[in-house]
Amino acid sequence: MDERHRVSDPQHPQTREETADAAVDRRSAQEVADDVVARVLARAGTALHEGGTVHSSYDGDQLDLEERTSLRRVGGLSTELEDVTEVEYRQLRLERVVLVGLWGSGTAEQAELSLRELAALAETAGSQVLDGMLQRRRTPDPSTFLGSGKAAELAGVVAAVGADTVIVDADLAPSQRRALEDVVRVKVIDRTALILDIFAQHAKSREGKAQVELAQLEYLLPRLRGWGESMSRQAGGQVGGAGAGMGSRGPGETKIELDRRRIRDRMAKLRREIAAMEPARQTKRASRKRHAIPSVAIAGYTNAGKSSLLNRLTGAGVLVENALFATLDPTVRRAEAADGRVYTLTDTVGFVRDLPHQLVEAFRSTLEEVADADLVLHVVDASHPDPEGQISAVRHVFADIPGAMDVPEVIVLNKADLAEPEALARLRSREPGSIVVSAHTGEGIEALQALIADQLPRPSVTVDVVIPYDRGDLVHRVHLHGEIDSEEHTEAGTALRARVDETLASELSAAAVRSA
Repeated sequence: MDERHRVSDPQHPQTREETADAAVDRRSAQEVADDVVARVLARAGTALHEGGTVHSSYDGDQLDLEERTSLRRVGGLSTELEDVTEVEYRQLRLERVVLVGLWGSGTAEQAELSLRELAALAETAGSQVLDGMLQRRRTPDPSTFLGSGKAAELAGVVAAVGADTVIVDADLAPSQRRALEDVVRVKVIDRTALILDIFAQHAKSREGKAQVELAQLEYLLPRLRGWGESMSRQAGGQVGGAGAGMGSRGPGETKIELDRRRIRDRMAKLRREIAAMEPARQTKRASRKRHAIPSVAIAGYTNAGKSSLLNRLTGAGVLVENALFATLDPTVRRAEAADGRVYTLTDTVGFVRDLPHQLVEAFRSTLEEVADADLVLHVVDASHPDPEGQISAVRHVFADIPGAMDVPEVIVLNKADLAEPEALARLRSREPGSIVVSAHTGEGIEALQALIADQLPRPSVTVDVVIPYDRGDLVHRVHLHGEIDSEEHTEAGTALRARVDETLASELSAAAVRSA
């Protein structure tokens, strides 16, 4: 026997030694995975309650919070599949869930952060996390995502803890979800479906609800499922065979085909509705541009503290909640820079790692607020275990928004009162020009306001005019939107030397007192 064959022989000592080493590696990897799951489960139930939602006096009365809380899901809404044929045609309800993730080429820390975020998403959706499973596997199984052995093990875990839903930390192909569902016998959803469900709960405006529904339908369309004769192809013309012919012709469409056609019709209607809402948004943008009002967009990872920062800068009193995707509908508020100039501040929807492309497409009109801004405040949770990963995820979404990467960006390291000094120092060295603040305590807010004033576009036209006293409205606009070098009240009117935008300059010139 040659050396090559002896080494592959199970009885060969070297082969037995290699097999033992591989078993040790597998066992140690499984132990690490089990430790990761244990740490995630130890934090279960804290996504909405850890430390509570701490409000400051700048957050106002928070009238929307009670309504939001009342919409949390309640017990008793089971999704166990007594009849698997109905799984695709019922409203999604999450209650008692088991989390499933794959640990691929990344580190154990990355796998833990991903699974922890999935747990927070699940709890934001109103579910209770009972257990979890993390498999060390290089690539997902093309059939059941986990492989037959792990899928069977998952079925045992689901039955043991009494779960009624499995949430997978990945985007499942329709065939993978169906195959896994057939094994575990409870509802299986992936990360995209979970995020869509949270968006559906939190959308309030007419446009937001339409955008979420469109994204949900785009997700659902390729995932319709059916069994039995009700789903079989029905002939629309002459049918051959015994007993066929007159009276045996079907409508020509199966039930699943009818459902797909209805979904496509509904999607077309939603796209028309969203397109019809766009002119109103464009009119508001055009009005701000016509009056040369600078705009600042607040963007960042979900739960980074964007709404708290908006309230601190403007006193808007918008909803603040320690939950993922608490804000979906953009909020535009008037703010005043440190030098007295007026600008608008827009709070946008939060981003997340691997944000579903259906949502990026559906919310494109809303996300364009970022591209139309003069400055983007990229808010980062400096106390998060992986703030660099969150910055990368947000910039990845920016890249999908035409023009967003061209807007000046300021990294705002929020939650300084909770972050470690070493983490802040590391982030400031990686992101030159960043600024450290705490929207809760007010630390760094004055410095941020000064930075915003410095970054806002400045008026470019110099005027030296005398404005009659009956046009005080123009003088007021110069105070709001211009930079005044000198102002004097004369017999003929208010003498101004200032810098303003082109539109206001032409109005001032037309109204100015003409010298003899």
